[in-house]
Amino acid sequence: MDAKELESLPASELHERAVRYAVRHGDLGFLWNLLKVIPAAEAASGHDGETANDLSRVSALLSDALAAGEGDLGEALKPIYIDYLIQHPEA
Repeated sequence: MDAKELESLPASELHERAVRYAVRHGDLGFLWNLLKVIPAAEAASGHDGETANDLSRVSALLSDALAAGEGDLGEALKPIYIDYLIQHPEA
């Protein structure tokens, strides 16, 4: 899929494809990057209270990474998923 096709997909679909591919292929780099950008994406999507919790608890970040395809957070992370899926078109 090209960028235009990916942009038309809902954030939840992009999240599912990108995370499933990264887990299946052991792409810890992508998963780590996702963990690093979640606090900023939460702040950008109006969930400021989540940011402080996430920075202090790695388990919260892991949980967020696995569920970060929904709602405002998913929308804020769409560019990350699209970029990753363009780099891995077989996902």
